[in-house]
Amino acid sequence: MKKILLVFVLNFVIMFSQAQNLFPDLQKYCESLPKEFAKIPNERKENLQKIADFIKEKYSKNETINLTVICTHNSRRSQFGQVWAKIAAVYYDFDAQKIQTFSGGTEATACNPRTVLALQRAGVKVEQMNQIAATVANNPRYEVRLSEKELPFYLFSKKYNDAQNPQTDFCAILVCSSADEACPIVFGATQRIYHGYEDPKRADNQANESEIYDQTCHLIASEMFYVFSIIQK
Repeated sequence: MKKILLVFVLNFVIMFSQAQNLFPDLQKYCESLPKEFAKIPNERKENLQKIADFIKEKYSKNETINLTVICTHNSRRSQFGQVWAKIAAVYYDFDAQKIQTFSGGTEATACNPRTVLALQRAGVKVEQMNQIAATVANNPRYEVRLSEKELPFYLFSKKYNDAQNPQTDFCAILVCSSADEACPIVFGATQRIYHGYEDPKRADNQANESEIYDQTCHLIASEMFYVFSIIQK
């Protein structure tokens, strides 16, 4: 009985600690994600394990972990990947300053507004930076906040080798087949992993547009959370 009580208290302390890390709506969304882990196919879990191994090795050496998520236009899937990898690190109480997440494309376009809306529906605070956006034609910048205490980070479309992204010693996670084919070698990457997702662009201007974007957002979120959940710090 004492053991059961102790486990309950420890779980409560962990949950309470995590609850302080994120905005309330985002926290609720994140708490639902571990329930999806059992639905992840084994072959995808094997890929996700490779990402986890990269993070674990760097973290154990007290080194900065750089993750760059890459798709063709850096407008949808790669932006989701960047955001949810960062959120997962915060949720699982890793040192957020040691885990830096980035995104890029084989070409620069813009972070799609539908991507932003899906993140907002999930509880992420995303706001367009009007002053900067006015100076960047058709490629606005967005400020992303996860909680009152976490420093904001920024979304905009860029090539994966943009000066604001790491140039060496990073894990390149390619999330679309076109980028996988276009980048057989990602220069500067310590590790290159292809882990594809279906493009939600297929639903643009369709009746089920929001549903498809939410599904893609949720899938990428759950898999990024799986990565951090299996790392023993």
